[in-house]
Amino acid sequence: MKMNISFIFILFIILGLSSLVNSQTDSCSSNLNLNGLIPFETTSLHCYPVWDSQGFILRYLQNRSNIWSFVLSAPDTNSYVAIGFSDNGKMVGSSAIVGWVSDAGVIKQYYLGGTTPDQVMPDQGSLQVVENSAAIILQSSRLYLAFQLNTTQPQSRLIYSVGQRDTFPPPNYRLLQHRDQVSTSLNYVTGQSTSLSPHSRLRKSHGVLNMLGWGILMLIGAITARYFRQWDPIWFYAHVSIQLLGFIFGLSGLIAGFVLDNLLGADVAKHKGIGIFILVLGCLQVMALLGRPDKASKVRKYWNWYHYSLGSILIVFAISNVFYGIHLGGAGSGWKVGYGSVLAILFLVAIVLEVKLWMRK
Repeated sequence: MKMNISFIFILFIILGLSSLVNSQTDSCSSNLNLNGLIPFETTSLHCYPVWDSQGFILRYLQNRSNIWSFVLSAPDTNSYVAIGFSDNGKMVGSSAIVGWVSDAGVIKQYYLGGTTPDQVMPDQGSLQVVENSAAIILQSSRLYLAFQLNTTQPQSRLIYSVGQRDTFPPPNYRLLQHRDQVSTSLNYVTGQSTSLSPHSRLRKSHGVLNMLGWGILMLIGAITARYFRQWDPIWFYAHVSIQLLGFIFGLSGLIAGFVLDNLLGADVAKHKGIGIFILVLGCLQVMALLGRPDKASKVRKYWNWYHYSLGSILIVFAISNVFYGIHLGGAGSGWKVGYGSVLAILFLVAIVLEVKLWMRK
């Protein structure tokens, strides 16, 4: 009975790991009128969605030959929002306009000299902001970051980022690490914004292999072992085959992740650490299979407890890391919804099989 309750509880935990999509919205079809709130006219700006997963919308217009107006719209999460201008699409070396509203609105230019907070310098950067043109407005649960640049042509490689929820920069204005960011390329003539995702095939391979291996097949293998024991020994060979296939896919995905980390040099220490921990658990499970005692052995019940416990921990951490990886990769809500739907189907299948198991007993 304890194992029955534990298994259902684990599935509930897994389904609870998906994140919610922010409901705060803005649309280019809606009229924007911030006249009187900021020092330049906003009703005739060109409008384009630039970061769908975070609800970022950019409005801009070339007012004169050397004056460009920008208004960045984003959901208010009690954190900062930022737009950076880069030569090469990378955050390091770029200059950014950052704003937030706590007790009052704050908007500053930063130079991103490195990846640590002490290398992100406030009141520095190469952007020539028109004097008295910058403002940040909180309206209808959205932030509007407005400013004008004195330039004949703004840089087309734009970087957007958002800070940690319910966290504002300290009084010294040092920025804490962003919660999420994306690098894009903007065509100012057509308004087309393209996400710059280097090594996209390797990213997808890393994500899909880990999702399929650790996050789906391991769970299917556990369901097979629990609910199909009446078909002995078929259930055992099916369970071992599915888990080994999941281990191979997961190991391949982890190797792809190490290669990707070496190429990008991204700050994903937590995601990487969890992945290594999952691999260790997977290796321990393979070793447990090789050292599986006979059914008549006195230590068999301890082996069962060990195998079940490690498998349950592996599944919970694997599902968590898959969702976390989707978040870090900026893949958007579609991947989260799709993966969450697969988990929901497996959960419903497990519920039906659990009821049938109780009825047989």
